[in-house]
Amino acid sequence: MELAIPSGIVLESLLRQWLLEDIGRGDITTQGLLLKNSPGRAEWVIKEDGIVAGLTIAARVFEILDRAIVFTPLIAEGQFCSSGTRIAEIEGKLEALLEGERTALNLAMRLSGIATATRKYVEKIEDLPTKLVDTRKTTPGLRILEKYATRVGGAINHRLGLDDAVMIKDNHIQAAGGIGKAIALIRKNMPYPLTIEVETSNEEQVQEAIEHGADIIMLDNMSLETMTQAVQLIRTMDGKIIIEASGNITLESIAAVAQTGVDYISSSAPITRSHWLDLSMRFI
Repeated sequence: MELAIPSGIVLESLLRQWLLEDIGRGDITTQGLLLKNSPGRAEWVIKEDGIVAGLTIAARVFEILDRAIVFTPLIAEGQFCSSGTRIAEIEGKLEALLEGERTALNLAMRLSGIATATRKYVEKIEDLPTKLVDTRKTTPGLRILEKYATRVGGAINHRLGLDDAVMIKDNHIQAAGGIGKAIALIRKNMPYPLTIEVETSNEEQVQEAIEHGADIIMLDNMSLETMTQAVQLIRTMDGKIIIEASGNITLESIAAVAQTGVDYISSSAPITRSHWLDLSMRFI
């Protein structure tokens, strides 16, 4: 799977910060073994079935420590692998391999877990036109990588941050005194060519969002019956409006939500409810 990883300028600053957190003033154990210039070779193995993500990012962890290290993925990014599969080989100075091991594995395990969970959700709706998107419910400092992992799993990214897009949520509506007022105020002040998305929780709010020209309407925490009626209303009044469903989406419910006719389903679950995929590094 060919997917662009985050920009090197952004990524390297994050990786250096995380390496500093782990290495600190130096790896006392490795330094004590006098391994500074000793050559080493290791392999990565997956210890449970799942989708592998983040190998290219892991490679950069080691390259920061030693530009001469050769990290060779043995499988494609986003590939499903069975437990016991060798997924990568690494050659270089033992010191760099040992210093980078934990940071690189932690990242790949986290991202692979998210990609694996995401793929399960995507597969539930793969025969329907609805697409899965992620949310801003991410680990501080890891958002850009966690959202990358959802793409590896087959989802589409929602906005990365508050500066990406206009989304009028319940608290904005209350602060502005209504959906119509919120849309009018934001439209006067927002930069071109952003679109306006409005979060709604009932048919009355959906109606108001349509009347005031929302580009995207989110149906939040609605019952399937209410959601179906809202979709029909939106399609009848303005077929150009994009419809998104959100709120308590589970593996058991996602297909039924998609069948209401929404264009997108947003869910934090593939990130917030995923577990790390078990990977290990062992020397050859």
